[in-house]
Amino acid sequence: MKTYLEKTPILDYDHSDIQSLISSEGWCEQDAFTKISSIYNFVRDEIRFGYNIDDNIPASKVLADGYGQCNTKSNLLMALLRAVGIPVRIHGFTIHKALQKGAITGLWYRLSPENILHSWVEVYFEDEWYNLEGVILDRSYFSALKRKFPDCKTSFCGYGAYTDSFANPPIDWNRNNTYIQHKGINQDFGLFDSPDEFYKMHGQQLNLIKKWIFRNFVRHLMNRNVDRIRKKFN
Repeated sequence: MKTYLEKTPILDYDHSDIQSLISSEGWCEQDAFTKISSIYNFVRDEIRFGYNIDDNIPASKVLADGYGQCNTKSNLLMALLRAVGIPVRIHGFTIHKALQKGAITGLWYRLSPENILHSWVEVYFEDEWYNLEGVILDRSYFSALKRKFPDCKTSFCGYGAYTDSFANPPIDWNRNNTYIQHKGINQDFGLFDSPDEFYKMHGQQLNLIKKWIFRNFVRHLMNRNVDRIRKKFN
């Protein structure tokens, strides 16, 4: 289990901001179950759903941004859990871009790659590994999304979600796997000890021009689309 507790450049849990957060929340004093539950809920709901400048940014940067998507929230979730002695690893995938339709629209959706890099955290607790993908969408945004589509109760794809149980997806952790995007998975890269190892082997398939456009323009449009839904339907 030592490997699953190590600090890395991405999992920079010795950063002063991360250590201050852990101290203020009192996570080190909690039992293992409460540590996982409290940190999971923090990353899910206090770190808003949104698009950062890149997938491989350090956990401290995700915390400073105050928002994240599947890969960047995974970076922060892993760092916080490892910092309090909870073993975690990462599972890498790609998902189909249809899952993002609505958050990204028009020409930019058509120009986006078909397959989008995706990951979830796996946490070791009571001799079992649990998948923690349900951390991606904050409750405020997901509640707004359900109000925008009140007649949908089962399968839903778009706006950052892909689930067969839109009315009540498994996003709360209580010794169970949590999911909100997993129905969109179309390629499995397997398990990695850290996100650093994952991103050394896999990256988003964008050329330099498209990467610059996404970082400096498109992701801001996507964040505005997400925030517009969050504000309009809450």
